[in-house]
Amino acid sequence: MIERRPYPSDISDARWALIEHTLTAWQQARLDRRATHTPAPTDLREVVNALFYINRTGISWRYIPHDFPPHGTVYYYYAAWRDEGIFAQLNLELTGLARSKEGRAPEPTAAIVDTQSVKTSTNPPLETQGTDAAKLIVGRKRSIATDALGLLLAVIVCAASVHENKAGIRVLNQAKALHPTITKVWVDQGFKNQFVEHAATLGINAEVVTRNPEARGFHVLKRRWVVERTIGWLMLHRRLARDHETLPASSEAMIHLAMIDNVSKRITGETTPTWRGTY
Repeated sequence: MIERRPYPSDISDARWALIEHTLTAWQQARLDRRATHTPAPTDLREVVNALFYINRTGISWRYIPHDFPPHGTVYYYYAAWRDEGIFAQLNLELTGLARSKEGRAPEPTAAIVDTQSVKTSTNPPLETQGTDAAKLIVGRKRSIATDALGLLLAVIVCAASVHENKAGIRVLNQAKALHPTITKVWVDQGFKNQFVEHAATLGINAEVVTRNPEARGFHVLKRRWVVERTIGWLMLHRRLARDHETLPASSEAMIHLAMIDNVSKRITGETTPTWRGTY
């Protein structure tokens, strides 16, 4: 069989080594539950390559190139890993490794929370969409929490009409459950007293970072630039430029997938090609 030519989005040997154990353990657990322990013929690495290709290029499932596994097979694994929390687990594991590489404790003590409203395609049902009146966007809202390095700690996707306070509280609850060590969080002026008071009940000191009213134009705001940079990282993945997913859970999975791609490269010291073809 002729070996296929690699795509720029393919996972390297070093990056595959970071996630292989988790995925093969999941696959083995599935095989153990079968009546017959027939080995699954699907190459998990090629499934991951196909998912990275979709995430990076933004194509539809049926347009997956033929040298990847069939699109139905790729989606089967994607849906299973989404529903069983494998993407979130991988992101959690890689975040700890990346923090350790930077000389930090694996578990964060501080977080930055922000939201991003994005337009939707024709796929999402109307009941999962809404209008962000402040930004005049009809679609969905992504609420994310990152650590001080900009690594993803938690993500919630909801209708764009949901207020930042409510979306922020949900993602803060998730971040605290996954990382009980968090005691400090920074947010922008869109978050009100309700968020600050809820954070206090979780043992978290929430600080609202305000703009300097005397400064004109763009200026860097304390800590807030970190989460804004993370949103920029996510937008390099064309699947996330617009929300195409039918389920909000699928939107969250695509965000986890983008960060798995990003953080695994951070750990191995690899670079990401830009759309202009430079490195």
